[in-house]
Amino acid sequence: MNFGLKPILLSLWATWQSWHRRHPHAALAGVSAFMLLAGGGAVAVASLGPDASDLPVRQVIDKPLQALPSSDIRVDLAQLQLFRSEVSRSNDSADSLLSRLGVADASAAQFLRQDPLVKQHLLARSGRNLQASTNAQQHLSELVARWASDDGRQFKRLRITRQANGTFTSALQEAPLQASTQMASGVIQTSLFAATDEARIPDSVAHQLADIFAGDIDFYRALRKGDRFSVVYESLEADGEPLRTGKVLAAQFLNNGKTYHAVWFQEPSASKGGYFNLAGQSLRRAYLASPLAFSRVTSGFKLRFHPILQTWRAHLGVDYAAPTGTPVRSVGDGVVEAAGQQGGYGNVVTLSHRNGHKTVYAHLSRIDVRVGQSVSQGQTLGAVGATGWATGPHLHFEFRVNGKHQDPLTLARQSEAIPVSEAALPQFRQHAAQAQKDMAAAASFTPANIQ
Repeated sequence: MNFGLKPILLSLWATWQSWHRRHPHAALAGVSAFMLLAGGGAVAVASLGPDASDLPVRQVIDKPLQALPSSDIRVDLAQLQLFRSEVSRSNDSADSLLSRLGVADASAAQFLRQDPLVKQHLLARSGRNLQASTNAQQHLSELVARWASDDGRQFKRLRITRQANGTFTSALQEAPLQASTQMASGVIQTSLFAATDEARIPDSVAHQLADIFAGDIDFYRALRKGDRFSVVYESLEADGEPLRTGKVLAAQFLNNGKTYHAVWFQEPSASKGGYFNLAGQSLRRAYLASPLAFSRVTSGFKLRFHPILQTWRAHLGVDYAAPTGTPVRSVGDGVVEAAGQQGGYGNVVTLSHRNGHKTVYAHLSRIDVRVGQSVSQGQTLGAVGATGWATGPHLHFEFRVNGKHQDPLTLARQSEAIPVSEAALPQFRQHAAQAQKDMAAAASFTPANIQ
């Protein structure tokens, strides 16, 4: 078999050599194709098509392209309008205000200095939302200032407009604020304020959260890393722009493994609304948990080393560190029993409440009430100071029941709550069910989801 195959192979080799001499390019292509097939396609070869340099060249476009006329792309500077927003400051003059708005217009500055409406409502007024439009030469076309009215439901709009003849006019208008709903949530890492900052929640909403849950959560000592909250609140807008925040509509707070809820509800027959839990119990208690809003507690209801007497003694109250002048509020309705100087207490106010309850507010820098005066919950009694035996500015607060000192934070949480009336309960349940859905939606608005 092998001897018969050899003559055949020799004959094929001689034939290939003769063909290779006559067609060298085709022979090379044949060898390459054989190698490609024998190698399973692993070897790449050059295209067997014609060389690109041998292909004919044809002119596709026989006419030159025409450039766009320069007039078609020129910007009409006379029609160009530039816009800029700012917030007014208490030290604003006509020139400084316009400068921050990018306006260079002597006639506009002169008008602002002389116009009665501008002088009364804009110059040296802080917190006005400003929007200015100018032309390419930075000349003022229009300036609009917006701010909330005192009633909180309306806003005022001061509009300064350049007329066709170059003079300016001013007009003061009033319109209702439009409410929209905002949702947010956060996680406590260090403090409530840090968490609301991270979630881009306005400070006024953070303050409301602390007030709403003040009867259930000690925001000074009971917050834990990992506590969570979600909140639904109003944003009040003027001409489509957020101007201020409104009230919290619903909130949920998970603190130390326990969840608290708050729902804003106003009974049809009531003159004002309030916050209730999902069972319809009011979150407003007979006593506030703290006589200061958002202050830092330096010592709780416990034994402590007295800094002046240099001895261990019962610290019958709670000390709140705060700057001198911080307002001190009454934790409940009552009558002023004492107001004046009392030894180590310094300037002190004592209130008498029902059921033999009394509260004491010491080391005040000033006293704003008098003996025999009736005060309501949250009313300012005076201001934080360092009078008497105080090593620094703080408020010393005590709660006494029938002459015996009690932990004020515990008593605040145990004070009675007023429920929703039986007549309004069905309506409240429907309202609370919707609020739960809103709070669940708000919980998805984590800081990581905010762009």
